[in-house]
Amino acid sequence: MKKGSWLHWLSAVLVASVVVVDGAPMQIDWTRVTPVEELDHYWARLPAEMQIYRNASHHRVGRITNGQEATPGQFPYQALVLSEFGSLTSLCGGSVLSVNFILTAGHCVMLDQNTKSGGGTVIVGAHNRMVVEPTQQRIRFGRSGVFEHPQYTAADLRFDVAVVRLLSPMVFTEWVHPVRLPARNDGRLFDGLIGTVTGYGRTSDITTTFATILQFTSNPVLSNGDCIVLWNAVLVEPQNVCLSGEGGRAACNGDSGGPLTIRDGGRTLQIGITSFGSGNGCTRGTPSVFARTSFFLDWIRATSDYVDQ
Repeated sequence: MKKGSWLHWLSAVLVASVVVVDGAPMQIDWTRVTPVEELDHYWARLPAEMQIYRNASHHRVGRITNGQEATPGQFPYQALVLSEFGSLTSLCGGSVLSVNFILTAGHCVMLDQNTKSGGGTVIVGAHNRMVVEPTQQRIRFGRSGVFEHPQYTAADLRFDVAVVRLLSPMVFTEWVHPVRLPARNDGRLFDGLIGTVTGYGRTSDITTTFATILQFTSNPVLSNGDCIVLWNAVLVEPQNVCLSGEGGRAACNGDSGGPLTIRDGGRTLQIGITSFGSGNGCTRGTPSVFARTSFFLDWIRATSDYVDQ
């Protein structure tokens, strides 16, 4: 097993204050963010032999590395998913499926194999997450609206996909718009195409700060065979798709659950959900690994109200 491969980007964890006062927008305390890798909850689920990597990983984290700042409204399908676990709330990415549903990673709504999120807040239409922008919509979801894949496995992030049903619908605007998923008859594996990953992950390899402005980066999509050479056949399966780490460009802590997209016939197509990467660092050239959306199409459609666009 590749050293550090179990050190997934399970998101960031924060103690958040989310309130509604006289109809005012929900206010979120972003100042108490800490990496999930520093919490006992994260490490408790890993095999004993992996505990030795706990301290080794603390200074090997990064953002969407060697990427660039998005322009306002450039990625209208991007979502922030704040899932609450008691006094803790995880910060993840997601994508807009419909006015009622968000697509994200299973590990973004499951603290471990059995601890499901008790609810939380989704933010869409954001550019600067620290500001309550007029384009933003901040909408609550409850525990009953959290649907992780029934075969999700926390120990190795198999079937790492989930959908979240909102307590009230979004309003589609030029800033908030659903992403398109592959069609049922689309048998492409997408290797060789240019993939783009987006998120609010960490802003440097040496600080604990997360991106304030939405970031993105692009690289070629790898064949699973080429990805397995750099990972292994246990962690990279047909249910996964990989993005090259060429040039140190990658997703990282805080980007979990966000979309991997390609341009297809002039439109955006989501082919992956950010799942995991190497604990050895995000700029080392190791491919980012995603849940392959085409593998999970039937489950996504059956569990949400997504319809082909």
